[in-house]
Amino acid sequence: MTDIRVLLQPAYVLHQRAYRDTSLILELFTPAQGRVGVIAKGVRGNKPRWRGLLQSFQPLLVSFNQRGELGLLTEAEAQGAALRINPQLIASGFYLNEILLRLLQRHDAQLELFGWYDTALRELARLNVTDDAQAELEIILRRFEIRLLTALGYGLVFDHDVHSTMPVQAEQEYIYFLEQGPVLLVEDSGPAENAENNEAHMGIKISGHALLALQENDLSAATVRRQAKRLLRAMLGHYLGPKPLQSRQLLQQSAQLAQRMTH
Repeated sequence: MTDIRVLLQPAYVLHQRAYRDTSLILELFTPAQGRVGVIAKGVRGNKPRWRGLLQSFQPLLVSFNQRGELGLLTEAEAQGAALRINPQLIASGFYLNEILLRLLQRHDAQLELFGWYDTALRELARLNVTDDAQAELEIILRRFEIRLLTALGYGLVFDHDVHSTMPVQAEQEYIYFLEQGPVLLVEDSGPAENAENNEAHMGIKISGHALLALQENDLSAATVRRQAKRLLRAMLGHYLGPKPLQSRQLLQQSAQLAQRMTH
């Protein structure tokens, strides 16, 4: 198998774990290689290489040799200062890392998604814990979730009924079927409709107003954010599988703490 040399590629560390006595296995997110696993030798112990550099939320330039599933990190340098996320909000950063780690395939280029991830982290770093922080935090997370699903080929349909192809109407209610899209919710008016209406139990109810707002990337309204969160949690859960996200509990605790701090 031929070695592939990657030189000075932008990267973020998504996850790390100890390997042997002085090394780490890093899961990196890069634009051109997507998610890659590399061994970083000599980074633990009395005189570690790249001291304090191989951490989450630190923009990096990395070089590595790729052979098989795991590569070998040969160089790392900071590409600017580490992004300092408020401790009350940092669980959201770990949440982004975890869903990327779980959903991205290795060695699948993600040029746009890398940029969106970088933007989301920088928005988190600029976010202060204020009365509006929770709303702003939810907007950052929902937008990234939508962009992640789009990048993976699971883009959501917001503008039309996937059964009738009719444009979504703001005043109507819809059921969003997770691998299809929204379908107009028809009230049960007789036996002929029962079978179709039972499908609602496999989808997520959402208003036409919320669908059209999401089509315009407008999450300013609290009602839209609530419905978007419910829809996106179901969508991500569908692709993540039954294993719970470790960061979600931390995220919930962080949100509760932030809410108490602002009241």
